[in-house]
Formats: sequence, C-alpha cells, structure tokens
Amino acid sequence: KRLVPLPPEILGVLGHYLRLERPLTNAPALFVSLKGRRRGQPMSAAGLRSLFRHHRMRSRISNANPHRLRHTFGADMVRAGMSLPALQRLMGHSQIQTTMLYVELAPQDVWREYACAIEKRKALDSSHLS
Repeated sequence: KRLVPLPPEILGVLGHYLRLERPLTNAPALFVSLKGRRRGQPMSAAGLRSLFRHHRMRSRISNANPHRLRHTFGADMVRAGMSLPALQRLMGHSQIQTTMLYVELAPQDVWREYACAIEKRKALDSSHLS
C-alpha cells in the first residue's frame, strides 16, 4: 500500500463521490462497484476497464485508459519541475529506468529545456567575467 498526495480540488470531487454516489459499504476500497451483484464491493480491474470503455465512448476520446493517464501524469510532473527520484517514489517504481519509460517529453519540451540551460550558462559566463 502507498499514500498518494491529492490536490485540494480532487479531494472535493472525491468527497462528492463518497457522499452522493458511492453505496454505503464497509469495504476499505475507495472505488467500489456502483451497481449489479457486486454493488458495494471493491471495483475489479475488469470493472475499471468497463468504466473507462463507457466514458471513452461517451467522450469520443478513443485512447484514454488508466495506463495512458499514468504516462501523462509522469510527463506533466517532469515538465512542472519534479525531479526524477521524487517522481519514482511517487509512482511506486523500484527502478528509475521504469520511471524513465513514463517520461515522454515532446520536442518542444527538449527545446525549452535547452533554451533555459543556454540562458543559465550565459549568466554564469558573464558572472565569471565580472
């Protein structure tokens, strides 16, 4: 088991889910089946796939799935400045190489990093000349 930090806006959405949508149950799982004979029981992997399939069809976003969301999260965290070791711990990876597979930087990300490094280098060079 792992603790995962959640931003305040997500806590509000989860509170709404717990108050209004989630059936009353003693199940320790946050996400449970909402209908059928498994109502109130922890959601299975098949149930999660079914939920994603339903919302993919409704939204017409054909490539959305939990794994793709993890990849997007990893890349977004690196773009926002999170270090790879911190991201590794957050994502629960035992090997940094696994984390690297999640970090798909777009060409514009590489160019932005390059431009930033060049500016820092210029600043360092000018400070050495003074």
